[in-house]
Amino acid sequence: GGRHRSREIPYLHLGPRQEAKGSGRMQSSRLVVLIIPLLACLHTASAFSVGAKLPSLRRAPALTKAAGLRMAAEKYCESVTETKRRPTRTVIAGDVKIGSEHPIALQTMTTSMTSDVQGSIDDVMRCADAGAQLVRLTVQGNREAEACYKIKDGLVKKGYTTPLVADIHFAPKVAMMVAECFDKIRVNPGNFADGRKTFKEINYENPEDYQAELDFIEETFTPLVLKCKEEGRAMRIGTNHGSLSARTLSYYGDTPAGMVESAFEFARICRKHDYHNFLFFDEGVQPQGHGVSLPPACS
Repeated sequence: GGRHRSREIPYLHLGPRQEAKGSGRMQSSRLVVLIIPLLACLHTASAFSVGAKLPSLRRAPALTKAAGLRMAAEKYCESVTETKRRPTRTVIAGDVKIGSEHPIALQTMTTSMTSDVQGSIDDVMRCADAGAQLVRLTVQGNREAEACYKIKDGLVKKGYTTPLVADIHFAPKVAMMVAECFDKIRVNPGNFADGRKTFKEINYENPEDYQAELDFIEETFTPLVLKCKEEGRAMRIGTNHGSLSARTLSYYGDTPAGMVESAFEFARICRKHDYHNFLFFDEGVQPQGHGVSLPPACS
């Protein structure tokens, strides 16, 4: 949610080389490949120390398979020795195609308050003129959602058709409103239905209690899924290491598996309703402050 220029990239692949000392000649060291297998971690969830206490972790691969989501445990990326993008679905936001063979789309955020209609219009135009292909605006409540209609209308009148992305937290009703005028909706599974953090420790030792919350999430999230499908909107399911729900933390702990499962809970609902125009973004809060972006959902 920081105000910075971001790129949604298909995968993360790092292959450093070391420079030989003394001879001055460059020698290729043994290739070191660092891959963050967020999509694969559910396959090995039962190996976590917490897995012995939480039978649900052992069922995760089966649940994922039943939901129709294929895990890329054996083939996280196309090649570990060369830069080669992994084929994915194409996600369409406005007139911008994201993922698969399409060029990486540049996205940034406005800095004006979204309730400041003219300031937001000016921000979007400056971003578009600088080369941004998508522009994201924070939409906190009804006042900002109502301003979004005016922002979109003002941009169209000035000849700007840059796809607009609504950043939604805590407010399902606001998401429904802005889906009528913006091209892409960003939801955070950690707080879309669960609300604001209370920092109260909650233990979900009873599977029925855990399932009851999943049912509530589906009831809350389904109207937005159907709305986006009807309006032809894209969706970003953006999990954040720092805002996992109390339910997810109780079952998975503060782990990559929890981040992935949090995203997949929402993805399963999308797929259940034959809606596939969504992508993932998993942001890990580390001392370096790096985020890791996952590809559009694969089938």
